[in-house]
Amino acid sequence: MRLGVDFGGTKIEAALLDSTGEIQVRERVPNPGSYEAAVRAVADLTARIEAQAGARAAAVGFAVPGSLSPATGLMRNANSVWLNGKPFVQDLQAVLARPVRLENDANCFALSEAIDGAAAGARVVFGVIMGTGCGGGVVVDRKVVTGANGIAGEWGHTPLPWPRADEAPVRDWCGRMGCLEQWLSGTGFKRWAGMSAREADEKAQAGDAHARVQLDLLADRVARSLAIVIDILDPDVIVFGGGVSNVESLYPSVRGKLLAHIFSDVLHTKVVKNQHGDSSGVRGAAWLFTAEEVA
Repeated sequence: MRLGVDFGGTKIEAALLDSTGEIQVRERVPNPGSYEAAVRAVADLTARIEAQAGARAAAVGFAVPGSLSPATGLMRNANSVWLNGKPFVQDLQAVLARPVRLENDANCFALSEAIDGAAAGARVVFGVIMGTGCGGGVVVDRKVVTGANGIAGEWGHTPLPWPRADEAPVRDWCGRMGCLEQWLSGTGFKRWAGMSAREADEKAQAGDAHARVQLDLLADRVARSLAIVIDILDPDVIVFGGGVSNVESLYPSVRGKLLAHIFSDVLHTKVVKNQHGDSSGVRGAAWLFTAEEVA
């Protein structure tokens, strides 16, 4: 059995997967929002679902906001800022009494979709999350690429490419200016469009011209931002996740705008919606260990 935990800012979800990748037991609880309480909540949650399944996993994978610093082994870059600077992996291993592996939640999303989701069979996959925040994950040959500094795929904290006169950079929670998170996340879209992506989609379908303009602006900004990824990584598939990914009109619109921004005369990269939805984080976390490691 594989055990994955999606450690989100507002909720913690755990799931046990069988050898075929099917979820056997899952449970979600609120994230208490403080470090010690969150570690205890994880221990209690994993104990409950393993008791329900009558099985104990050999290791536990975690999808987390932020990442581990290669220099210190401590958490960093998490928008749940109370995690930063904490020995999260060490404390989890202590309470769970088994090996633990942590990966950025966008990496886990990309891994889940690359293994048996919307990008199954593709060699190079870039996973995009546009939800409360904005991030990216890179998977090559069904393995997460973290990079020399542990920040591969940190797309959400790169600046908006080719900004126009009306796209003045905004300071992000991370302290940097002009991050994509302020433009492409669901939170960012609401900031500059004055409505949620879902509201804009519903209004556009009802014929609202202003909403259509806002969604077209979003598609243009997404296309410019992904063009840089394609120029550098040239992925086979780009998979969208997060609440913004539910705007169906975004896919043909982004595809139609990409070619004008990439350094190529052809575009073979597929841009697709996720298959596993909210389950991708916990599923990707469960896939962080190989079959041999969890046997």
